[in-house]
Amino acid sequence: AHIGPGDIGPPPKTSTEPHGSSAYIKKDSKDIWSEEEVAEGSHYDDLADPRPQPEYEIILKQNVGTEDVFLGLSGKDPSSMKCEAMKIKIKLPETKATDVVLDVKEKFLDLRTPKYKLGLHLPHPIHCREGKAQFFSDREVLEVSLLMNRPMDSINLQ
Repeated sequence: AHIGPGDIGPPPKTSTEPHGSSAYIKKDSKDIWSEEEVAEGSHYDDLADPRPQPEYEIILKQNVGTEDVFLGLSGKDPSSMKCEAMKIKIKLPETKATDVVLDVKEKFLDLRTPKYKLGLHLPHPIHCREGKAQFFSDREVLEVSLLMNRPMDSINLQ
């Protein structure tokens, strides 16, 4: 007999349901996905918009003191799990500060200029009301500083 990868493990369970498992239950609607499945910020996507995406860099930051560096008393390490903030540097050549339109949500950053557009899904949720943005005209760089929202850190990282 010929044995293949599907023969490894216990035999599959047979289902009496017409379409296999009950994990997916289709609603009576003609929608192909629900509102919960759509990522935040997807309504900003415009495939017909020809503006290019600018270069950007995400830097995760920690508040570190001498007790962390020399003595290691707080238990911080260089992992991203110990970071409290993030800085996003966006290069915007030939752009003025007055041309920049910036909208920051909990998990999404939307930047629009006449020449560029950036829809960025953030790696961690942030406090959208506590951010700061600064445009450096000499370097043509926008720096956005955001404080991360990590409500479970006090429980998970102790």
